[in-house]
Amino acid sequence: MDNFHKTLKQISARCVSLNRAAALALLLLATGCGIHTAPFTDAEGRMIPGSIATMETLAIGGVPQSVWFRGVSQANPILILLHGGPGISESALFRHFNPALEQHFLVVYWEQRGAGRSYHADIPPESMTISRFVSDLDELVAQVTHRFGQDKVVLLGHSWGSALGVIYTARHPQKVAAYVGVAQIADMPHGDQLSYGFALAEAKRRGNTKAVSELEEIGPPPYSPIDERLAVGNWVERFGGVFHASLSTGKLIWAALGTDEANLIDLVKFGQGNRFSLELLDPEISRLDLTQQYRSFDVPIFFLLGRYDRHIPAELAAHYFDTLTAPCKQLVWFEQSAHNPPFEEPDKFNHVLTGQVLPLVQGRASCPKPMLKGP
Repeated sequence: MDNFHKTLKQISARCVSLNRAAALALLLLATGCGIHTAPFTDAEGRMIPGSIATMETLAIGGVPQSVWFRGVSQANPILILLHGGPGISESALFRHFNPALEQHFLVVYWEQRGAGRSYHADIPPESMTISRFVSDLDELVAQVTHRFGQDKVVLLGHSWGSALGVIYTARHPQKVAAYVGVAQIADMPHGDQLSYGFALAEAKRRGNTKAVSELEEIGPPPYSPIDERLAVGNWVERFGGVFHASLSTGKLIWAALGTDEANLIDLVKFGQGNRFSLELLDPEISRLDLTQQYRSFDVPIFFLLGRYDRHIPAELAAHYFDTLTAPCKQLVWFEQSAHNPPFEEPDKFNHVLTGQVLPLVQGRASCPKPMLKGP
């Protein structure tokens, strides 16, 4: 989502005849100033007993953090969504593209510290560490399992969230029923090299002299300042390594704003939190290599990878998957996706969660068939 600021400028440009304050007011009216999440109701409009649909603020790690709970039954397995970024809240996107999950899981939409409505200007910068995020997740798991009377949760990590998911699952297997890694991080330094190489090769193949010039001026990773990473990521996106087919950052933003749970305030906080989180966490994340320390797991492991993902190169995740030991493991390729299978192929994504992961954690099925072969 490196095109966020560009898309925001395009939105503002539609109001060029108005002053800035009037344009903002108009957009707030268009998208709705208030936010809410609709209850689960039956055909007569009555609330379904045992369901939950709330948007709350919980104290986690000494910081107020936004957490939504949605599910047709509070007795269903708990599914905690670990969004990407860092600092990229995807709660509204999962609400838009994957609401079917709420019929089978009690879905916990967590906006991590520094992301979305969990962004606050007074968050201590020194608290923005991987270790602190893992501790935050442990507090969240403790709160939700106690509240809903369950022993374990299903973790679903997307991109940056997949690093948290792997680390937490390896350290606390007794609290995790299954782990699902989407656009799974493996070896960030190697992945950055591959992403840069992809962008430069595509720029040359397409004869895009602007891209070639900019990429060669930046040079291969490591990146400093963060704007270099964002610039390379922008070219990876433009060349199809983030989205496949017709999806784009702009379309995702509009999809999020079309939900009951988000408005223009969230768009502003998205930009603030994304920049804040990236600047503070990137030095640590850019050196992260999960492939050496985290290879043995005591819970079922699923990797869901987009065939065209060059942002977090899927080939590295597939190689990482091959080295893992677990009670059972499954790799599923999404043939029409790049970095965002939940939003690029939502029906298939939902089916994997409800048709393969759910029966396994409920004890209604044994380990799935061997993984689908990679490239």
